[in-house]
Amino acid sequence: MSPFKTFFFTALLAAAFSVSAADFNTDVDVAWGNGRGKILNNGQLLTLSLDKSSGSGFQSKTEYLFGKIDMQIKLVPGNSAGTVTTFYLKSPGTTWDEIDFEFLGNSSGDPYTLHTNVYTQGKGDKEQQFHLWFDPTVNFHTYSILWNPQRIIFTVDNTPIREFKNSESIGVLFPKSKPMRMYASLWNADDWATRGGLVKTDWSKAPFMASYRNIKIDTSRPNSNWYTQEMDSTSQARLKWVQKNYMIYNYCTDSKRFPQGTPKECATSS
Repeated sequence: MSPFKTFFFTALLAAAFSVSAADFNTDVDVAWGNGRGKILNNGQLLTLSLDKSSGSGFQSKTEYLFGKIDMQIKLVPGNSAGTVTTFYLKSPGTTWDEIDFEFLGNSSGDPYTLHTNVYTQGKGDKEQQFHLWFDPTVNFHTYSILWNPQRIIFTVDNTPIREFKNSESIGVLFPKSKPMRMYASLWNADDWATRGGLVKTDWSKAPFMASYRNIKIDTSRPNSNWYTQEMDSTSQARLKWVQKNYMIYNYCTDSKRFPQGTPKECATSS
């Protein structure tokens, strides 16, 4: 094989089997916040802060069509009412696709609300919300989005909390054609985040801070496990445990929002 062909073949392999190391300097840009987002410890830690003037956020340097992204996050401690910490994927444009983890702050001693949603072509309305079985402000915990052509799986510390399946066969949109960028942010949403906006942000507690570490972005395919991954019996059992004990809202059962009947994808997507 000629040197050029060898180089070209090696480049193709690198593109097809890409797993990034845990280095924020390599993977992301601090996109906004005027210095409130900081990459520390030689790229191993990223902190976001929020005060009355502004929040902050970062985004991946590239877009991905399918992948598995892991992020360890330690949320704002104490009275975090009104704040929202996020980790999500989103495509550009007015008919965007999006896969959301949003952590809605609360008064001291109350649990965080973990809010999940899936958008396709600019339409969401697929919210599920959970409390967590641990205090997410004390230590780092791993939150993961697995996105392949057949399903989206949200996991917390390797425990699945939600699966959204590709139900195009019954006419349900599924995000599979638009590359998405990874985003994370800490911002003020006290008009809706905590008890529907009833509890406001206590700015005397500012600045609020959330920390991120051990980012891992795996876009290798098609021979990687995540690209064809399904929920095995063990994962299904863990998913049912979470949804039975910790789910606090499921759009699939909200007859007030959907008086015309249960959304049809709810028969296949947990």
